Amino acid sequence: MVGTGVPYWDVRPAQKLTPLVRELTRVFSNYNKNSVFLKKNLKETNNFFREIRQNYSNACASASTCGATTLEAGERKGHPGTPRDVAQKGMMAWPKLNCVSFPRDEEEYLNSIVGSVPYILVLGQDCPARYQLLNCLLGEKLLPLGAELGGACGPEGGTCKRRKLCFTHGRQTRLSLALPGQYELVHQLVAHCGRWDTVPRQDLEIQEECEDNAHRLAELEITLHHMLLQEAKIMVVPCAGVQTLTQALDDCLRDTIPITLYALSQDSVTQEQAASLLKIRELLPYPICYVRVSGPPQPGETASPEPGRPAERGALYKQLVSLGLLSSGAGNCSCGAPSQPHGSVLGESVDRLHRLLGPFARQVLIGQQVEAASRLNALHCLWLNLFINQAFDLQRDLQITPRRLEYTREKEGELFASLMAIANRKQEEMKDMIVETLSTMKEQLLEDAANLEFTDIIVTQNGEPVTSKDIKSCIQQIQELIVVQLNQAVATKLTSSVNYLRESCVGTLERCLSSLEKSNIDTSAHNVTSNHLKQILNAAYHVEVTFHSGSSVTRLVWEQIKQIIQRLTWVNPPAITPEWKRKVAQDAIESLSAAKLAKSICSQFRTRLNSSHDAFAASLRQLEERHTGRLERTEDLWLRVRKEHAPRLARLSLESCSLRDALLHGKPKLGRELGRGQYGVVYLCDSWGRRYPCALKSVVPPDDKHWNDLALEFHYTRSLPKHDRLVDLHGSVIDHTYGGGSSIAVLLIMERLHRDLYTGLKAGLSLKERLQVALDVVEGIRFLHSQGLVHRDIKLKNVLLDKQNRAKITDLGFCKPEAMMSGSIVGTPIHMAPELFTGKYDHSVDVYAFGILFWYLCTGSVKLPEAFEKCSSKDQLWNNVKRGSRPERLPSFDEECWQLMEACWNGDPSQRPLLGIVQPSLQSIMVRLCDGSDLKSGSLEDSN
Repeated sequence: MVGTGVPYWDVRPAQKLTPLVRELTRVFSNYNKNSVFLKKNLKETNNFFREIRQNYSNACASASTCGATTLEAGERKGHPGTPRDVAQKGMMAWPKLNCVSFPRDEEEYLNSIVGSVPYILVLGQDCPARYQLLNCLLGEKLLPLGAELGGACGPEGGTCKRRKLCFTHGRQTRLSLALPGQYELVHQLVAHCGRWDTVPRQDLEIQEECEDNAHRLAELEITLHHMLLQEAKIMVVPCAGVQTLTQALDDCLRDTIPITLYALSQDSVTQEQAASLLKIRELLPYPICYVRVSGPPQPGETASPEPGRPAERGALYKQLVSLGLLSSGAGNCSCGAPSQPHGSVLGESVDRLHRLLGPFARQVLIGQQVEAASRLNALHCLWLNLFINQAFDLQRDLQITPRRLEYTREKEGELFASLMAIANRKQEEMKDMIVETLSTMKEQLLEDAANLEFTDIIVTQNGEPVTSKDIKSCIQQIQELIVVQLNQAVATKLTSSVNYLRESCVGTLERCLSSLEKSNIDTSAHNVTSNHLKQILNAAYHVEVTFHSGSSVTRLVWEQIKQIIQRLTWVNPPAITPEWKRKVAQDAIESLSAAKLAKSICSQFRTRLNSSHDAFAASLRQLEERHTGRLERTEDLWLRVRKEHAPRLARLSLESCSLRDALLHGKPKLGRELGRGQYGVVYLCDSWGRRYPCALKSVVPPDDKHWNDLALEFHYTRSLPKHDRLVDLHGSVIDHTYGGGSSIAVLLIMERLHRDLYTGLKAGLSLKERLQVALDVVEGIRFLHSQGLVHRDIKLKNVLLDKQNRAKITDLGFCKPEAMMSGSIVGTPIHMAPELFTGKYDHSVDVYAFGILFWYLCTGSVKLPEAFEKCSSKDQLWNNVKRGSRPERLPSFDEECWQLMEACWNGDPSQRPLLGIVQPSLQSIMVRLCDGSDLKSGSLEDSN
């Protein structure tokens, strides 16, 4: 609610812009501009995380619904499972992406930083000191000083009752009383009654007779058309008699970042003032700039030090150091800048305050923004690396699962064919085995039969005859004895004949099936399929041959035994004696046909194999169909991670990192142009971030795709550990004013080297230097490959040389992990492996490119190979490469060098040597050709 009083408006003359005003305005203006970028990045990051969570939560819910449908069908077939199991299985396909978010503490911190408003907070020993410092800040005598101010003021307040002051920007000068953050009071001020140059003392003070509590708590808001106030507010704390120091600071620290100034008008501080200063340091989480606002130079302090010598410290500085309020060595105004980067400072003169206060304000504000940008970038990098790792996992799943399915099918087919072959060719062997088994076991079987104790039949000791029924029961028990022991013997021998397959085939199949089961399968029905396959393997292919009652073998034995019974004719039932039991057993054994038994066993074995094979094939087809659906979703996710999620997050990461680098080191200055490439211009940069000299690559991405590619390149390069064979990337800055503000350029600041390899070869390098360059390049490529990256553009101009002609690889514009490559045709035509044109390639393309590079190193010149020099167009060159055209062999080439480059550019990627083999080969060549020599020739023939 705004009051209806009639304040006095005053159009004051334009202020004189002092160096202090200009410096502070610049600091706050830069802070506010950077805050816009930081807020934008934080907002887009939150939106990105929210979209990812929402998308994959919906996808998981959809997968769970599909899983529940499959589960119902499975339950109708008797498969176990619960809806919760299905939902959990559905979430497995996206185990990491559905939980992308800010850690709560990080989110709260970042929101507090971007939501905080910077301002200047003025404290002091007394009101005159505070007011004098305020006048100095604004560059005019706005508040009364000295005798015109009147009243005593100190840490305890004394008789002084002066209000809190708040200076804000407006087109016209205006004074009003307002409750902070609430509404303006209707009150007639002295300043409303006429024109004024200095704020009337009566308006600054709370009158003793005032009984209105709201009026006593109100702050005096002074609106001025002032450049500094356009960027930041200024607050002057009230006297202690109006509000305690704790309350005043608590009010001022809400959602703000204060530049805290403490005005000192005396050469020392009293005990009460020292206690007040210690209390302020305890309450404020920010450093403080102490300012000596008046008074002559202190004893022992040199007013005008000799050039090159800093002024001696005064008594006030020593007292503040002894109180622990300053660190020893903290800056003063004579040197112009704080020497302690994160501590409080003392300015002992207002004359050069701009040289101290500007860097101090920048230190406080930039410190907060650097910390926020660093935390935000760390979060970007964390999740970006997770996306890249997820892409590796998804790619591996897409590659491995079909191979596992095919391997399972092939191995089961091999196992089935092997076992069927055994069944077909072993019938004759089995016949002989049965004859041999019966011959071997005959005496033991007869002995066991003679000693057999019948069950459920009472046989007298003297061998008295029993009934015909008992005789049949005795014969049956003897038959069972023979059948059981024969079955065990035959099964043992048959199982041992195929036992070698159990570990080589069955064990491998089970392990492969387990890996398929552990894949990110969507529904529990797939588990049933995998378990079914395992059960088939266990039941069918372990070849545990046991013939239970009712089997064809048992029936065959029984038929033959029945014929024995029918041939036995008894007038009277015989006596049950051991001789009789032995005779029954012998007749039974002799009547068995080994040929029929072998044929029956093999027939049963083949039937069982065919049944198991058919069941296995059906279950495997079902598993493959379900994996196919899952892999389609996996491939879709892989594409989105590579083409949408990772690039988008990489751009946010590039922006947050570039903002941090700009805050820390500023915008680099472009020197003379060093060269131009397809995607940018390289300039000289004398120094940046305490590194010199540097090279600066300026890239203006024309569209989002180029932005994303550049951002990913920067992430991969920045994530690499420092390596002697790679050009070091120092940092990046985004220039929003490029081309007069019409474009945005990304400035990549890199290590500067002497020249590139193309220039080096033209100037002439010795054989030893060229072979050393080859070794350096191989070492650099091996390091990239060890980090999971493929360069894809190894060529002469992407190899830089230092002053000692040692090589470093640069320009990682096409450098990517294999899992993040989309099959794009990239690179320089002459160095491109044939498979690059198919879109399916791996790290061996760098080996091919090195082979071409090594050809140039062996020739010692930059002249194109004859096969490529005749090509009139890029398409013709590519066609020649695909047809097998390669650089020619020159008479000067060493045989081992020629064999090495030929192996490297082999058209079959699988036949190219590993770089771990290339490197020792190069070392051997170098020792053989260059040991003890320092040849300056342009070709290898001079070394022979």
